Order: sequence, then structure tokens, then C-alpha cells
Amino acid sequence: MKETMRPRYEARAKILKAMAHPSRLMMIEELQKQERCVNELTEMIGADTSTVSKHLSVLKNAGLVTDEKRANCVYYSLRCACVMDFIGCVEDVLAARSADHQKIMKSCKK
Repeated sequence: MKETMRPRYEARAKILKAMAHPSRLMMIEELQKQERCVNELTEMIGADTSTVSKHLSVLKNAGLVTDEKRANCVYYSLRCACVMDFIGCVEDVLAARSADHQKIMKSCKK
């Protein structure tokens, strides 16, 4: 790999690593619908506030979400809705993999 390209791949990997947790994927999906207060996300996920805050910090440090403090709550929103296009692509891969698996299972039954 060219050294000039390494920072680009490292930056991409940081974003993908930030997304690589079920709770964070759920948060991204919810934030795509509308901004949410930490308390709302905590209730949705069913974890304690410190855990949810840590997940949100990972997403924020990767540049995926922004935050805004209002009164007694911090509200988070998705920075770039296009991240949902990537998640849609992941869903397509899962569907294709499932179809392949079903074909294999059918051939085993013969």
C-alpha cells in the first residue's frame, strides 16, 4: 500500500469500526429518523446511561453524529444520512448470502 493512501484507509476504518456494534447500529438507524436525547436512546437500547454515552462518544469521534446540549439533555443527530445507504448495502449482502444458503440447503435435501 502506498504510504500516501494509508491515512485515507485508516480514516475509513475508523468510521467502520465505530459502526461495528449492534447498539451503535441501532442508534444510527434511530438518529436517521430524528434527533434523540441521550435518555431516549438509553431507554431504547436498555443499557445504562454511561454505556450509551460511551457508544455515542465513539460515533461522535468518528464523525458520524453531532450533539447539541439543550436544557438538561444532550441531543444527538446523524451527521450524514448517506450512511444509511451503506447500511442498505449491508442488508443486500445479507439477503444475497441468505439466498445462497437456501440454495445450498435445497441441494442437500435432494
